[in-house]
Amino acid sequence: MKIGIVLYPTFGGSGVVATELGKALAKKGHEIHFITYSQPVRLGRFRENIFYHEVSVSDYPLFEFQPYETTLASKIYDVVKYEGLDILHVHYAIPHASSAFMAQQILSEEGINIPFVTTLHGTDITLIGKDPSFVPVVQFCINASNAVTAVSESLKVETLRHFNLQKDIHVVPNFIETDLEITEAPASVRKAYASLEEPILCHISNFRKVKRVEDVIRVFDLVNKSLPSKLLMVGDGPDRYACEQLCRTLGLCDRIIFLGKLRDTRHVLEIADVFILPSETESFGLAALEAMAVGVPVISSNTGGIPEVNVHGYSGFLSEVGAVESMASNCLLLLDPRNKERYRKQAYEQAKKFNLDRIVPLYEEIYHTLVPLK
Repeated sequence: MKIGIVLYPTFGGSGVVATELGKALAKKGHEIHFITYSQPVRLGRFRENIFYHEVSVSDYPLFEFQPYETTLASKIYDVVKYEGLDILHVHYAIPHASSAFMAQQILSEEGINIPFVTTLHGTDITLIGKDPSFVPVVQFCINASNAVTAVSESLKVETLRHFNLQKDIHVVPNFIETDLEITEAPASVRKAYASLEEPILCHISNFRKVKRVEDVIRVFDLVNKSLPSKLLMVGDGPDRYACEQLCRTLGLCDRIIFLGKLRDTRHVLEIADVFILPSETESFGLAALEAMAVGVPVISSNTGGIPEVNVHGYSGFLSEVGAVESMASNCLLLLDPRNKERYRKQAYEQAKKFNLDRIVPLYEEIYHTLVPLK
């Protein structure tokens, strides 16, 4: 099958999932065409069955804001027509589903039928979709899709609550590729950041308000007072400066290391003992799943789709949003030598439930309902 994948090519969860899905489908023999404005960060090296089509927006003096949606629709039209695509899979409602719909209508005038699947990842519903000015467009795009998926039951419920939909929403969770066993990081790598006696806590995000990144530091402060530790902060964004200021205020500059944006976070997670995700909301919690896939248990808030990923008392612990004392206490439980190995193994076992080999066929099944096997 020839599949066009439309995505944001950035470090965000939707871009990562869309890219990894395309790579997995290509391995299974499908021909994958990525359509976006720059090469996806997780695409990596040249791969068999994978093609990349760049959407280039021209700088017309007439426009104050460049018309990406129209340019994207034109590129989708071009790729579908001349590469002979069978189906489109667009990740994010705006502007990808609206552009796919526009291209679909133009192609239908030429006798070309191209169905498209829309996957809802979160902020297209929980943030953008709640803006009254976007509601009619998001609602129309979802209803116009030939099939719709959401990455968690929580996101499905949220979507149905805010929009008047005539479409069924299939829940297909995000996924991870797990190794046959937990990978042990070289001791030399770990020693670069902490002594052998010091636990390493970790957080990865885009440092936006919704991630409550300052709570990570407050949790760490309480843990560090009971058990001298190190904290690795991965990522960047608008709240990074406030976090650095808080580190100085609390006197933790020698305990917290800001690593900035990293293309591959796996090597950081492999040396961590606990992952902290205190978000205000998460539609799924992909960063938590990536941590669990290398045997790192998770301390998280009990919100959105996170409880579908992080099982309280098994792969880690859940607390109410903002409950830093509870999160710190639970973190110390995970770091207790009597519990540490058990939670490590349980986090890994939980991650295996979301293994790529289990999830990708769910998407293929949806594709085949729209495009009969040839």
